[in-house]
Amino acid sequence: MPTRDTRPVRSIVDRLHDVSDRDCVRMQDMVTAFGRSSFLPMMMLPALLVVSPLSGIPFFSTFCGLTIAVISGQLLTQREHLWLPNFLMRQKVEGEKARNAAQKLRKVANWLDDHARDRFKVLVSRAFRPWLATLCLFCGLCMPLLEFVPFSSSILGAAVLCFCTAMLADDGLFVLLGLLIMSLAAMVPVTVFWLI
Repeated sequence: MPTRDTRPVRSIVDRLHDVSDRDCVRMQDMVTAFGRSSFLPMMMLPALLVVSPLSGIPFFSTFCGLTIAVISGQLLTQREHLWLPNFLMRQKVEGEKARNAAQKLRKVANWLDDHARDRFKVLVSRAFRPWLATLCLFCGLCMPLLEFVPFSSSILGAAVLCFCTAMLADDGLFVLLGLLIMSLAAMVPVTVFWLI
């Protein structure tokens, strides 16, 4: 069985649980816990949160999407240290809700870690990584637009999670899975508006 050191996604969820041991958790607290050079973990964090029950909080998906967009944009420009605007750093969630979300996300994190392998490495090579960051940027920017379309933001969060896992674990198969999930996310608003 992999140890915690070889479980990058689970370690992010565990750290979220640890930092949530208070009444209220701000984004500033999470940035401090993960460090300003941890771009991928910090981008996975809102992606994980938006696939959790917290996505039901009004405008929470917008907050997560904007955070993903800002971080992925900085990955594209190859910044050395993460910067987030003050209005994102001030955003907060109840500690109990964050802890409950982390508890529910452990199964997702374990599944991702258990299935990550060295595969299709060309898709996570240095040449392809800017494209992966661009896909994450696109997903993040779409989340505020799809705030009131059921499940669409959570599906896009799952796609971002796959792209980040691919880059962390050097597993190109997760790139293909992320693209498949993105195509499913595109079908949700089309189906909803068709039914209306």
